[in-house]
Order: sequence, then C-alpha cells, then structure tokens
Amino acid sequence: MEPPLKTDTEPSVRMEHAYSEKSWATRNGLTIESFKPHEDQANGTVELEREMKPRHLNMIAIGGSIGAGFFVGSGSALQAGGAGSVLIGFLIMGVMLFNVVYALGELAVMYPVSGGFYTYSNRFIDPSWGFAMGWNYVMSWAVTLPLELTVCGTVIQYWAPDTSVAIWVTVFLVAIILVNVFGTLGYAEEEFWAALLKLSATIIFMIVAIVLICGGGPSKGLYHSYWGARLWYNPGAFQNGFRGFCAVFVNAAFSFSGTELVSLAAAEAKEPTKSLPGAIKQVFWRITLFYIVGLLLVGFLVDPTDTRLLNAGSSDPSASPFVIAIANAGLVGYDSFMNAIILVSVLSIGVSSVYGGSRTLVALAQQGYAPRLFAWIDKSGRPLFSLAALISLGLLGYISVSANGSTVFIWLQALSGLSVLFTWGSICVCHIRFRQAWKQQGHTLDEIPFRAALGVWGSYIGLTLNIIVLIAVFYTAITNLDGSLADAQTFFMSYLAVPVVILFYVIGYIWKRESWVKISKIDVDTGRREQDWDAIHMHRRKLADGPAWKRVLQAIF
Repeated sequence: MEPPLKTDTEPSVRMEHAYSEKSWATRNGLTIESFKPHEDQANGTVELEREMKPRHLNMIAIGGSIGAGFFVGSGSALQAGGAGSVLIGFLIMGVMLFNVVYALGELAVMYPVSGGFYTYSNRFIDPSWGFAMGWNYVMSWAVTLPLELTVCGTVIQYWAPDTSVAIWVTVFLVAIILVNVFGTLGYAEEEFWAALLKLSATIIFMIVAIVLICGGGPSKGLYHSYWGARLWYNPGAFQNGFRGFCAVFVNAAFSFSGTELVSLAAAEAKEPTKSLPGAIKQVFWRITLFYIVGLLLVGFLVDPTDTRLLNAGSSDPSASPFVIAIANAGLVGYDSFMNAIILVSVLSIGVSSVYGGSRTLVALAQQGYAPRLFAWIDKSGRPLFSLAALISLGLLGYISVSANGSTVFIWLQALSGLSVLFTWGSICVCHIRFRQAWKQQGHTLDEIPFRAALGVWGSYIGLTLNIIVLIAVFYTAITNLDGSLADAQTFFMSYLAVPVVILFYVIGYIWKRESWVKISKIDVDTGRREQDWDAIHMHRRKLADGPAWKRVLQAIF
C-alpha cells in the first residue's frame, strides 16, 4: 500500500497534469506491458533475465568501472597536471559523480526499466534528446570494445613482445563471447570476481605504497629511505599551470565512466528496490578510497616529469603510474602482478561495453528508435541480435595491426571521450525535472522510497560541475600545454563527441518531430514499481528515533 497523496490537489487537476499510462506509452511506441517484469512483450519476446543478486550489484557499483583509465590513463593526468591537480580534479569529479549516482538511484528504484537513463531522458526531458543520449551511449560502448581489445593485446606484449596484437584480440574477443553466452548471470559473475580482484589489488598497492613512502622499500630501490612528499616540492604538485589542471578532467571522466552501469544492471536484478540503494551507496567508497586515496599515494611516489608517463595516453601498461612506482621500488615480480590486474580490468571493461551497449540498443528498439530486430530477446532472456551487433564491432580491433591503425584508434577514442559527460548531465536534468513534476502533480517526498542524499540540490550541484568540466575540456581542446592555440585536428580529437551528440539530436527530432516535454505533461506514474511501504515506513521511523549521526551515515553508507 502506498502512502496517500496530498489532499490539497484535486483529482481533476492531477489528471490534467499527468499523462495516462496509455497515452504516454502510445506516444513512445510502447505497450504498458513493456514495463512489467517477466511478461511477454507485444512482439512476442520476453523480458531480460532477472538473475542479478545484491552481491553482484554491490561489486558492479564499487569496482565495475575501474579499468585502464584508472590504472594506466591516470598517468597522462599526472604528467599533464601534477599530483595536486590530479587530487583536486578527481575530488571535483567525485563530488559530481556522487550526486549523479544518487539521482540515478532515486529514479532507478522507482522506474527500474530496461534502458535506464536513456529512457529517463526520453521521458523527463525530450524524446529527441533521449534519442541522442541512447545512440550516443551505444556508440560510446561500441567504440570502447575494440579499444579495450587492443589494450589487452598491448598488455600481453609486456610479457611477450614479439607476438602480434591480432592474436590476442582474437583470444579476448572469444572470451567476451563466452561470458555473454551465459547472459546476465555470466556478466554478473564475471564482474563480481573481476571487481573483487581489482579492489583487492588496489588495497594491496595502497598498503605497499604507504610502506614505500615511509622509506620501507628494498635498498636497491628508490624508496629505501624516508621518501615522504618530496615530489610535491620538487618538481612540484602542479604542472603546466591552469591548462594542466584542466587537462586532468579529461582523464578523470574516462576513469569514472561506467559508474552508471549499475542502473542498467538494476533492471535485471531480482529485487532492485532492496538491492539497488545499497549498491548506490558503495560508490562513495569507490570514489573516496580507491580513486582519491589511491591516486594521492601514486602522486607521492611517481615524478610527473618521468618520461615513461608520456606513453600513458596510448594505454601502454609500462606507462602506468602504478607499475612505475613498483618498478622504482625494485620489487621483483610485482610489476607483472600489476600488469595482470590491468589485463583483468581492461577485459572487464570490454565485457561491460557489450553489456551496456546491447541493453541500451534493446531499449532504443523497443521505443522505435532502432530496427525492431534489436528488441528481440530469446527465451533465456538474452538480447541476441543486440549482443551480436556490439560484439561484431569488436572486429575493429584488428585495425590496430594496419599501417594507419593508430590514427583510426585516435579518432575512435575521440568519439567516446566526452560522451559520458552528456549522460551524467542528462541524469541530473532528469532528476530535477522529475522532482518538479512530482511536486506539481501533488505528490510528496515521503512517497519516494529511496531519495538522493542531497535531494534535488545535489543534482543542481552535479549539473553545474558537469558544465564546468565541459568548459574546462573545451579550453584544453583549443590550447596546447605551452599556451599556444591548438589546430583543428587537436580540437576535434578532444571535442568530437559534442558535434556527434548534436547530430544525433537533429536526427531524433527529424524522425519523431517531438521536442521539450513540459513539466505539466511529464508522466510520473507509468511503470512505477510497487514498494513494500510497511517496511519502508518502519525503517524511516527507526532512523527518525535514532541520533542524527546515524541518519547521516545511513544516507551515505
């Protein structure tokens, strides 16, 4: 039983403000059954599997997106901006992601539908913008897969430098196919164990790093006496001025990308209402402990002027600041251990790219924004045609062995570089407009089962920081590190995602001829999941009767 609506809004007024379920669904090419779990859809297909357990969601949230961007790409951020810029830049991005994920969690608990945030953009902002966000997200994951496959081959060459990358692209592409044969459960189990391994390795590194900083390293290494924060004084914590500080945001966005996958996964969880809030709260630990603390320790150990960091932008594992720190310490064999962790991380992101891209493609097809073929789901709950489309793009990984392979991959990376910022910004706007429509249609906050930690103000903070980061990246796109103006190629290599998103929006508008949804026309009722309000009210009363510090901890943890 849901709590009663406020009585100061007349039913007739409420009906004027809200779409009926039928009208909104018809407007978006859906049947109401599209929102009901486990039922056959109008086209005779079945819903996606719902096999994920709370432990899967928790590990996907806390460690699922830790990959090459964190382990390797952070080296380019360190080289461009210095340890101080990395710390501040990742803190800013962490604050932004904290609010984005909580806003997404609030929406996903109420509307855990396939397609997640793309569906929310379509529903709460603008169908044309939803089209742009959906295809932008599919495209970003589609180009990420061949990139990650190539990085896997490059990591293997750390041990076997004479082997061809093409051989390893084949090996890891087959591995990704095998994981997806087992559907949602295959992805969930792979992510669980991969995340557990990544987090364990990061904790081990942090313990070793603290020992090295205190001077506990081997006598043959660089850290055999007290090391401390000497690199913060010479060559300094900040490199290349304000431009170097802004350059950190590009890498930070890439490192945090994939955080939103927990929302897509929630649509395939057995009990998302119970498991998703806990998973969302795990993001706080990932941001604070693993990104901020981990990179702070790296900044103490690795010189930002180290020439090995210059190759970090190419995902060369030997350019990883984590590997460089261990190599400087003279710890025999530990560099190979870290490379193995990097390999697992990159492969994990490759699996995630197939999962995230295919599920969004299913949602696009269900709403008439992609060929209907991609909406087909087999009896085991696997979207086979969408999976096949994403996996087939992994064949682009073979381009890496061609003469112009590096150039092609630079432009593929440019396509996916900033796309995640538009996704995060859209999530904040969706949450803001949802709250406005929710209030206008006579609902109260007590009717929201899981609320964002900072409420709607958190989304305003997240959106503002998102815009600031986009401006900072624009500044780095038009200038070089020495302050001179960059050429057109450099600009589009950094900012190509922006005109691509605009192009998708124009195509979506021409296709559907629909634009901005008025607050009074936003439907907040279709697809709302029924909640166990007795348990929710009991939990809230228990918190209200407890001390204030306990309520704060509960909101975060």
